Amino acid sequence: MTSYVIIIVFSLLLLNVWMYFQQPKMIFYPIRELYQTPADWGFDYENVIFNTADDVQLHGWYIPHKQSEHVLLFFRGNAGNISHRRDSIEIFHRLGLNIFIIDYRGYGKSKGRPGEQGLYQDADAAWHYLTEEKGFSANQIIIFGRSLGGAVAASLASGVQARGLILESTFSSAQDFARSVFPVLSRLVFMRYDFNTAKKIQRVHYPVLVLHSPDDEIMPFHLGEKVFQLAHQPKRFVSMKGDHNYGFIRSQPEYEQELAKWLETLSKYMERKF
Repeated sequence: MTSYVIIIVFSLLLLNVWMYFQQPKMIFYPIRELYQTPADWGFDYENVIFNTADDVQLHGWYIPHKQSEHVLLFFRGNAGNISHRRDSIEIFHRLGLNIFIIDYRGYGKSKGRPGEQGLYQDADAAWHYLTEEKGFSANQIIIFGRSLGGAVAASLASGVQARGLILESTFSSAQDFARSVFPVLSRLVFMRYDFNTAKKIQRVHYPVLVLHSPDDEIMPFHLGEKVFQLAHQPKRFVSMKGDHNYGFIRSQPEYEQELAKWLETLSKYMERKF
């Protein structure tokens, strides 16, 4: 009996060591090469190079909208790079917003290697760029995060007073996600990452919009519902259509209409607040 216990414990130890080093590959899927720029899509834009607090050089695009005083700070999902976000950029530009989208460390032209704390520092640096270099006030900035970017957006939003926060197709925490998708394995393996959106959203005290599709095959719908339930008022939930990667396209035109209505409510909220 003792030998069996030793074998089981040793096997679990080996599994945890192996999974510890595999987890970054399971979460981050960076692509270095940019295959297009906003100029290819008909937009004027600025190439932005800026540094994080831990001195990692990041790259992003600032896409201006001449009729807008507000800017969308865009945090994307875990795969590809900013050159794969044309559809979203076109939508937010039609909605009349300036857009600042960045590549996390290790993605595209950004230096370094991705990691949870590093992504949070990337978000902080992007916020400081908008407020210090571009001159936007906090109440002119709308924070947007999709998928993994939702956790990054929520982390930043919990420490600043932005105009609003949009979380799309995201999850409540890495632990919740693992238990939903890998119910047995998640109880045997040490989780290297936290990405606790559920905890961070409770520190946000300004308008929140949560969007999620019941048909999302990657991020379980109930995790998006949990994020919404934990958010403070004023908040709104929009049920999308379609899968994880293309739900926002397959939910058109309702998707864009819902965003437009919510953006309009922000102006009314700011009027009441001040």
